[in-house]
Amino acid sequence: MGLRASDGRRIGMANNRSWRKTAFIPAAAVSFFLLVSAGGIGASGEDSVPGRYVHKGMVVEFEARPAEGKADRGLVAGRPAEVRFTLTEEETGKPVRGIAPGAWMDIGRQAPGDEASFQKACKDKIALYLRGAVGIRPMIDINGYYVLVLNREPSISIVDPLVSMVGQTSTLGTVPLKGPGADWVRSADHKRIYVSMPKEGEVAVVDTDAFKVIAALKAGPEPTRVALTPDGRYLWVGNDARGEGESGVTAVDVETLRPAVRLATGAGHHEIAFTSDSRHAFVSNRDAGTVTVVDIRERKKVRDVATGPMPIAMAYSRLAGALYVADGKEGTVSVLDGKSLEVKARIGLEPGLGPLRLTADGRFGLVVNPSRDAVFVFDAAENAVVHTVKVPGKPYQISLSDAFAYVRMLESERITMINLSSLGKGGKPIVQSFAAGSAAPGEAGDLPLADSIAPLSTEAAVLVVNPVDHTTYFYMEGMNAPSSNYRVRGAQARAVTVVDRSLKEVEPGVYAATVRVPAAGRYDVAFLLDTPQILHCFSVEAKADPKSRPDLRSLAVEFDPASRKATAGETVPVRFTLRDPATGKPRAGIGDVRVMFFLAPGMNRREVQAREVGDGIYEAMLPIDRPGAYYVHVAVPSERVGYADLPYHTLVAARKVASPPGEDRSLGEIPADGEKR
Repeated sequence: MGLRASDGRRIGMANNRSWRKTAFIPAAAVSFFLLVSAGGIGASGEDSVPGRYVHKGMVVEFEARPAEGKADRGLVAGRPAEVRFTLTEEETGKPVRGIAPGAWMDIGRQAPGDEASFQKACKDKIALYLRGAVGIRPMIDINGYYVLVLNREPSISIVDPLVSMVGQTSTLGTVPLKGPGADWVRSADHKRIYVSMPKEGEVAVVDTDAFKVIAALKAGPEPTRVALTPDGRYLWVGNDARGEGESGVTAVDVETLRPAVRLATGAGHHEIAFTSDSRHAFVSNRDAGTVTVVDIRERKKVRDVATGPMPIAMAYSRLAGALYVADGKEGTVSVLDGKSLEVKARIGLEPGLGPLRLTADGRFGLVVNPSRDAVFVFDAAENAVVHTVKVPGKPYQISLSDAFAYVRMLESERITMINLSSLGKGGKPIVQSFAAGSAAPGEAGDLPLADSIAPLSTEAAVLVVNPVDHTTYFYMEGMNAPSSNYRVRGAQARAVTVVDRSLKEVEPGVYAATVRVPAAGRYDVAFLLDTPQILHCFSVEAKADPKSRPDLRSLAVEFDPASRKATAGETVPVRFTLRDPATGKPRAGIGDVRVMFFLAPGMNRREVQAREVGDGIYEAMLPIDRPGAYYVHVAVPSERVGYADLPYHTLVAARKVASPPGEDRSLGEIPADGEKR
């Protein structure tokens, strides 16, 4: 849920005891849950017609249309769609700007003919969504964000900050990778993540709608650093191969997912940067002591520029129209003019430089120096050093939000924060710190290139992974310590990023998001706003794709909701009905129904055979040996239905509790807030 305070910033997360262990729950979402549950938000307005709703002087107009092609063709299952809400003042018609509405889409359970009962059913569903219980989720959640954690295993853990699994974990699932990830980059629309796997010689393409690997790119030998051009057209991959003529860069067309060009640039590790107009790419060659300039349109090398014996980090400033190259051995920052492609200045610092970052406005550059326990700050307008900030503990990473630079140290669990508004001549930087765990990252051994700190675009906060205790900490700017945390069990966390799902203001007063409609049918579209308090449901139809093969989904599954709870140490029966999706009739006599189940986030996977116990009703006996949250998937090989093709089921196994003779307390009382009393 995205909600704003009176100062315009997004409201942060509460560390409320009733939501303990539930990672990153917005405080406002809790109050909304109480309001919705108590019926405190009116579901009827002064004026309500299809696609339009008026309440307390605000007009909300809803539209859902294909993201590609003609709008009058309607929504089609399996294809991207744009959901748009236009908000205006009723009296003046002026757009309502700078707000953060929430929205959900789910299969409609009740026809919208009876408006009062339709809206009540909608409100009841929203209350369930905000409860944050496993298995009670809308088909499409257009709110907040997902947290992605890159693990050593190799895998990516997917975490929904609003979901609680009875105090165990907030992990929704795991994306397995062929090999350990070294670096990753997210597309501008947050629909894809590209993960480099040097040992496998591939780059995994992860679809963040389905959260699965959709392609494995052969992007040159030892693909390591990955970067996307500002226009999003090409993925550039640094090839850190040792062989002569192989070390260089590969550019991949993101539409075809095929290499567009492969260039040998020079020996050593490669960092990658681009001009803001996506005309030129810059590739550093650490061992060769050069930066290669590549013409992206012509797909060819322009020149090699000598910037120092060990170019270790780069960043391009749109404001200055220049590339800044930090040299680790010489201790200088070379300024490469974006037009002449010549070095026009050098900023003298100290040997031992590491990663370099530029502020969002391009005014200041910050460079860490682990050997000097310092962060150097230079003014890009004057190409001169303005501050030296002492940071004990060997700083090795730096990430920037709109307000702060976050510096990570190898020999300290603390995160140093430099207030960006305090930078400049004549002032002294304001420095704060907080602890993210109790162990220094250097104790974890191997660390990837990918950042272990991820700023949130939806609020003034960051996520920090501690690679020793494998915990991700949520820190709200201005607090003394992280306000919440989670640990993905069974995984060794190394890096973190965020996939944003919230509505964006694409035009004045127009809030939109692109979604993929999973199936044909009628959908309820719920709209939620905090000021004024509005909760209203709209309705939209999605047609079946006439080009899709009907045999791709030959079965539908319905799980028995009674099999939601279990006790560790017992064998649990899980029942489900298989139906023909076209007729809705049960499918009897299927002899190869398989069930796979595992403990979140992907541990201890096992398979069992299911048997038919009724007309189209099947039962699988699951030996549950550990407490926690379990995912249950069904596959039918004879029908070409795999484990990923049908909806999954979730159950929660409680720890067996010793009880007095004659009294069974194995399950206890498990309330909705996830705490066992």
